[in-house]
Amino acid sequence: MSTPVLVKASVTTDLERKAFVFPVASNTAHVVLKAKIQHPLTSVTLCLRFYTDLTRVYSLFSYASKRHSNEFLLVAQKPNQYKFHLGSAELIFNVPDTLSTKTLGKHVCVSWESSTGLVELWVNGQPLVRKSLAKGHSIQPEASIVLGQEQDSFGGSFDINQCFMGEISDVYMWGRVLDPDEVVLAWYNQALPDYLINWRSLNYTTKGYAVVKPALLSVHTAG
Repeated sequence: MSTPVLVKASVTTDLERKAFVFPVASNTAHVVLKAKIQHPLTSVTLCLRFYTDLTRVYSLFSYASKRHSNEFLLVAQKPNQYKFHLGSAELIFNVPDTLSTKTLGKHVCVSWESSTGLVELWVNGQPLVRKSLAKGHSIQPEASIVLGQEQDSFGGSFDINQCFMGEISDVYMWGRVLDPDEVVLAWYNQALPDYLINWRSLNYTTKGYAVVKPALLSVHTAG
């Protein structure tokens, strides 16, 4: 008999200085986010802060649609390598040693725009070289958005070997590309307009062993 997954009612709250904690490896613990997305996205920026000692592959942000389970997916391949998916397209960013830190905590922002296909990845307020992916593509608005697991189908099919362990905080998403000054402001957790996902007013549901606690990682300790 399978173990039932504990589901808490959806709430909307200000999570500033709080974090979602995923203390053990599992294929059940996750957080479902609700976003105000009504139309296909042709530009987007995602920022979040995370704290982990994992060295294997793990999902940071999983946005699935009925069209594709990897509609918008950010994965850490290893401590200084990230993979970004848009549907069936993907690319890898390698963080150079000059931007690497020994801290277990990081702040990452990824942005993409359809008109040029340009993708930007920022780590702790520092940009990597721009790359190109899925020019002319659009991100479907009917979304299942999950933290803590990678969706291999819409809303499920989790793999324990891809789960996140640690804490995630300061998750924000915009339907536009942030300019460089705004990315630095996001790193410092300053308010910016036009949120699709707003950590300070977050609509979420926790499922399984995922706990909201005061964040160990803050803007002062990331990077």
